[in-house]
Amino acid sequence: MSKTVHELTRKEMKGPDRFQVAAADAASWMAKNQGRLALAVAAIVVLALVAAGASYVLDSRGSKSGGLLYRAIDVASGEVSSIPLPNVDRPIYKTLQEKEQAVIEAAGKVREQGSGTRAAITAALLEAGAHLALGEWDKAIAGYQSYLSSAPADDSLRFAGLDGLARAQEGKGDLDAAAKTYEKASEISFFKDRAILERARALAKAGKTDEAKKALETLPKESPLRTEAQAQLARLAAKR
Repeated sequence: MSKTVHELTRKEMKGPDRFQVAAADAASWMAKNQGRLALAVAAIVVLALVAAGASYVLDSRGSKSGGLLYRAIDVASGEVSSIPLPNVDRPIYKTLQEKEQAVIEAAGKVREQGSGTRAAITAALLEAGAHLALGEWDKAIAGYQSYLSSAPADDSLRFAGLDGLARAQEGKGDLDAAAKTYEKASEISFFKDRAILERARALAKAGKTDEAKKALETLPKESPLRTEAQAQLARLAAKR
């Protein structure tokens, strides 16, 4: 008997277990390494999606959108390598272009066939991240805005959406918009310090040195990012 469109493969049924292990590891890493978090938006998206993937897939285990979302996240977790990688339980792609195009295609299927579902909302974030990695700023911005306008205000992936949007705006050259987006991201308490730091960086890049300095000075003295903030302040002082 052939598999129905709502049925997951054996690999996909095992996926939630793998997600749960990865989610625990990701949560531990995030708690211990806030100072390094968000240095690359791709790292945030992968960590956040892994952490959220377990609950999303478990909640929709028997649904078509749940299976498609699992596949899309699996694609996004792949490695890029021009040579075979032994003992790697993830997809392998020859180039970044090949990988991100595969992510866009997989995420697009979730959005098309699961329109309006939580899985489709999450897939918009995944798709936007792929466009960002490819430097397709307008498509990335549209994808992040789609996610942010549809996801709940307390969605655990919201910082990834705001951070990605800001980076896409910065890539396009709209530094003012990027700074405003980071300011919005600072409302998320766990990532507040990182958002302040990134906002200051965007302001400094736009030539708004005084505003950047004021932003950095709001960082609590006990923040794990304080050393990084001091380094930014020193660079700003050196430009005067």
